Amino acid sequence: MLNLARDALGLVAALGHASAAAVVGHDFGASVAAWCALTRPDVFRSLVLMAPFAGPPALPEASRAAASAAAPAEDIHAALAALPRPRKHYQWYYSTRAANPDMWHAPQGVHAFLRAYFHMKSAAWPGNRPFRLAAWNADELAKMPTYYIMDRDKTMPETVAAEMPSAAAIAACHWLPDDALAVYSRKYERTGFQGGLQWYRCRTGGVRLGELQLFAGRTIDVPSLFIGGNSDWSTFQTPVAFERMQQSACTDMRGAHRVAGAGHWVQQEQPDAVAALLLRFLREVGLHG
Repeated sequence: MLNLARDALGLVAALGHASAAAVVGHDFGASVAAWCALTRPDVFRSLVLMAPFAGPPALPEASRAAASAAAPAEDIHAALAALPRPRKHYQWYYSTRAANPDMWHAPQGVHAFLRAYFHMKSAAWPGNRPFRLAAWNADELAKMPTYYIMDRDKTMPETVAAEMPSAAAIAACHWLPDDALAVYSRKYERTGFQGGLQWYRCRTGGVRLGELQLFAGRTIDVPSLFIGGNSDWSTFQTPVAFERMQQSACTDMRGAHRVAGAGHWVQQEQPDAVAALLLRFLREVGLHG
């Protein structure tokens, strides 16, 4: 994450600026944006998150102390696999060697796979009715849709294939026309998905976790805003992260908006609503004319 924050800092400098009015990030980009604002608040003068950020990781000593005061932590992966309907977490699946060939050589083809995947994580899919989870345990995580907590023996293309939208639904999808999706599908058909999947391998493997622990206890103190889709499960996929973002990770949180009619792809599904929230925020904090 610090390498990515350094890239963002370099981009600002390469464009000839000493600072940026805001850094805005969606999904994994929200983590990058958060680390930009946390490490260089003089450069990134406000922050908009489109996924929760719960703060820097705790020092190992603090983590051990918290664990010793609580019930023994379960092996979440063994617990998911032991459920009556065996499951697995998508981030750990994406970290396996099999994930890239599974998706690159999806039986339905890359384009159809991506169409079903984008659809299933959008507000158009009726199964997206997110709610707060009580804890990080197998029973609670298994309440999430299968694109997050997958059936143990299925690939991601198999998971989303059953939810492929109809031809009429695809034609009516104003936020992702088929010719726009084809730009992505043609690219991934050439390159595969491994480059993006490495992000998951870094996260699940704890790569460079130690350097992030240097910032344990540090807060984001620039004006901050959260924007997410009302039908986006990512807001709640990590229990209490949404609350910690507002209560402790960000000390100047100006609002947490969950936009109606949007799932995970909030800035594509509801671009006008997102742009209006961004502009209002920047005006309120004096960073837009």
